Amino acid sequence: MRKLQATSSMKLFSFSLIFIISLFVLVAAMFLAISYGAKEMTLGTVWTAVIDYNPKLTAHQIIHELRLPRVIGAAVMGAAFAVAGALMQGVTRNPLADAGILGINSGATFAVALSFAFFPNLPYSALIVVSFTGAVLSTLFIFMLGRSAPGGLTPLRLTLAGAVVAALLHSLSSGIAIYYNLAQDLAFWYAGGVAGVKWVQLQLLVPVILITIVWAFMMGRSVSLVSLGDDVAINLGVNTKRIRLLGMTASVILAGVSVSAVGAIGFVGLVIPHIARKLVGVDYRFIIPLSALLGAVLLVVADMGARMVNPPRELALGIMVALVGVPFFLYLARKERRSL
Repeated sequence: MRKLQATSSMKLFSFSLIFIISLFVLVAAMFLAISYGAKEMTLGTVWTAVIDYNPKLTAHQIIHELRLPRVIGAAVMGAAFAVAGALMQGVTRNPLADAGILGINSGATFAVALSFAFFPNLPYSALIVVSFTGAVLSTLFIFMLGRSAPGGLTPLRLTLAGAVVAALLHSLSSGIAIYYNLAQDLAFWYAGGVAGVKWVQLQLLVPVILITIVWAFMMGRSVSLVSLGDDVAINLGVNTKRIRLLGMTASVILAGVSVSAVGAIGFVGLVIPHIARKLVGVDYRFIIPLSALLGAVLLVVADMGARMVNPPRELALGIMVALVGVPFFLYLARKERRSL
């Protein structure tokens, strides 16, 4: 008993240390990202603008109106995509699960394309609802398609169904963009980016995302048990169907609202949970909060990198993330194939 308690305390200490280090890295990355741009800012200027904003100073205006919402948006959306991926991987027991790979992002983008074509003057709050609706419908279709095959839904069938639906919806979105001359408007949602994030968007999205992430934290223990298999979870009193429904609902909320702000950025939810799992083990009470932090770090650093590649022009944020995500996905796919 004492040995078990000592092991549990050690895991908690290890997680706390990694969490604090990750939090420090995130804060440092955010300050560097705010400092870097067409006009260089010192860290002192950034600190003063954050804690003692003076609207009469041009440097403070640039930081407060342009860079601060951009960096906060990158951090919050990165956390949202990462937690969505962690939940999906846990409740589906699919190590390849991710909002981009499973077609959820494509569903949200397709819904946005339809709204641009037929309802071009929708307010941003309505666009969030449209994006979320597209994510929900694409998720339902993917699960129905995966279950229709003999043998029911398996991790491999779920991945294949998601890939098929993602390709279909991407093609339909491209067709709508060409037919209705929306290519320029939809380019942002295809490539992804946080340059257009403003305070009004953050005021709408941040409360929804933070509440959903806290909800995901609360599901950590149940998701851990479901990830071990239905037999184990049921024997320990977990309603697996209910947890899967709640977990996927939270994932769809996080992915849907994030796409409405920064576009269909993939691979964050694939890569980050695996890194978190390597650092803190298989307990989702630790994986989910650490994924939120690491996802925020990844998107903040990726956005900063997108600005540094060819200044003053910017590389699409989705490309920067894909440079890390695609090789990682191929590695995981190869690993999964060997285990079959």
